[in-house]
Amino acid sequence: MLVIKRKASESILIGEDIEIIITDISQDKVQLAIKAPKEIIITRKELAETCEFNKMASKKVNIKSLNNVKNKFKNTKI
Repeated sequence: MLVIKRKASESILIGEDIEIIITDISQDKVQLAIKAPKEIIITRKELAETCEFNKMASKKVNIKSLNNVKNKFKNTKI
C-alpha cells in the first residue's frame, strides 16, 4: 500500500487518465473528487461489500423455507 500526504486542492494521478483531487479536509473526513473515464466504475468499498454479502446470502436461501413463508402470507388476511 502506498500512503501519500496531500493538502486540500492537491491531487494524485493513477496511470495517465485517473486523477484524485483533495477538495476538502475537515476534522474526521476528507472529500475527494475523482476524474476518470466513464468506463471506469467507481464504487464506495462498503457498498461493494454489502452487495457481495447480499449476493452470497441470496444463494443460501432454502426454496422450501421460502415457499413456506409465501404460503403463510397467502393465507393471511390484511
